[in-house]
This record gives sequence, C-alpha cells and structure tokens, in this order.
Amino acid sequence: MKWEYKTIKFGAQGGFLGGKFDEKELDAYINELGRDGWELTTAFDTNMSDGQTRDIVAIFKRSY
Repeated sequence: MKWEYKTIKFGAQGGFLGGKFDEKELDAYINELGRDGWELTTAFDTNMSDGQTRDIVAIFKRSY
C-alpha cells in the first residue's frame, strides 16, 4: 500500500501573539478532508509564550 500525506496549518484568529479557533469551522474542514479519504494522523500547536497558540498544524494521510 502507498500513502500520500497532506500538512495543513490552521491559524488562530485575533491577536498578534495568538488567538482562538472556531472549532465548528475546523471540524467542518477536517470532515471535508475525511470525505475525500484523508485520515488525521497527528495535530499539534505552535505556541508562543504563556501558552498562547499561534497555529495548529495537522498532518493527514490517505492511501492511493
């Protein structure tokens, strides 16, 4: 079996040092990728000081 990978960066909204995410919007996008055969393998945040999040990076895979 062969795999292909996709890396997506979701940016936080608001603030220079980080902000908040719209979970419903994020869920909708991830579900759309799932319908196209992509499986989420891992996700992590790129934080700034004091635990503020700048981005979420998500890595997906699917077989072809």
